[in-house]
Amino acid sequence: MGLEQYILQNEIPIRLGFFFGSFAVIALWEQLAPRRMRVASRALRWANNLALVFLNSFLLRLLFPLAAVGVAALAEERGWGLFNNIQLPSWLAVAAAVVIMDFAIWLQHVMVHAVPLLWRIHRVHHADPDYDVTTGARFHPLEIILSMGIKFALIVLLGPPVVAVVIFEVLLNALAMFNHGNIRIPRAVDRVLRWFIVTPDMHRVHHSVEDDEANSNFGFNLSLWDRVFGTYRDQPRAGHEGMTIGIHHYSRDPRLAIWLPGLLALPFIGRITGYAINRRRWNEEDAS
Repeated sequence: MGLEQYILQNEIPIRLGFFFGSFAVIALWEQLAPRRMRVASRALRWANNLALVFLNSFLLRLLFPLAAVGVAALAEERGWGLFNNIQLPSWLAVAAAVVIMDFAIWLQHVMVHAVPLLWRIHRVHHADPDYDVTTGARFHPLEIILSMGIKFALIVLLGPPVVAVVIFEVLLNALAMFNHGNIRIPRAVDRVLRWFIVTPDMHRVHHSVEDDEANSNFGFNLSLWDRVFGTYRDQPRAGHEGMTIGIHHYSRDPRLAIWLPGLLALPFIGRITGYAINRRRWNEEDAS
């Protein structure tokens, strides 16, 4: 049995193994070396955040039984996409595909902050009043469906190797949990790591209630894109212990920021405001 066939037959166990393994490591790390004091009950947040994760997983399997790996295999069989129509060494095709898909996810993240209608959906992720390993997987089902549709379109256009898709999916899940972790990393180590990957201290700035800080550091995997496109911010103004996590107004209401029914309803609450990338001031009364 070839590697590609093995991956196709064992995609779910492979992804689940990396997911639960990464989750356990980061959760333990948070216990041993927390970066910030919590402001809400961890048991309550985790119960609702993880309920949302399991709901999303169920919906994805129901709506998209092929998943991203299946679409990649179909694209290869039909000869769709760039990498299925050019000759490259397999290692180079895999590496290039992973980097390009990471850039596409970065662009998608910028888009959901730039378009007010999409921000309404994405703010479920940002409304979490705390920042830990569960925040990294906390997204509204509509955003998960949108993200999967974009991913399918990208795979059809790109034609990445099946191995590249699995590597990308595993990295995306593992690093999203890592860089959302409430974990303390020595400053010197963080300074080196963030030249290559997004660290918790780098991405935490993105979860600030301050709009100019929230509109920075969009990356999940590679830190390159924020540096290249001028959206990189080194530290929050108030420091990591002093900064406030979440969204003005919504994160102070547990019914909307913590409980599952509120998380599902949040995109449909309030009016669309002038929220936009690089907006210079945040009017708390108007914020959403």
